[in-house]
Amino acid sequence: AVVAVSAVVGLSACAPTPVVAPVTVSVGDLQGATVDVALNQVININTGDLAVDSYTAEIADPSILEFVQGKEDGGATFNPGLKPLKVGTTEVTMTNAQGGIQPLTFTVKVTG
Repeated sequence: AVVAVSAVVGLSACAPTPVVAPVTVSVGDLQGATVDVALNQVININTGDLAVDSYTAEIADPSILEFVQGKEDGGATFNPGLKPLKVGTTEVTMTNAQGGIQPLTFTVKVTG
């Protein structure tokens, strides 16, 4: 009986960490919005018809969030995103290098 319990405990310790789906938002829905995200998630920003690498972001409190630049790499497209670093709330302003598009200002609330 002791061997069986040890085997079960040993296997449960090897269980993989569950993958948490990102919070996906459309760039057109961000203006004035508040986006809630868990600390172990990321925010995936769908840029629609605009180039994924055309956005940059200014984060009011960079200790809470990190901007991840969108890119195209080897035929794969990676949307820009925001990676939570700690629990808190901060304002984000995204601008588009292609011009003619107003800056997007929104709030991100990172929960534990």
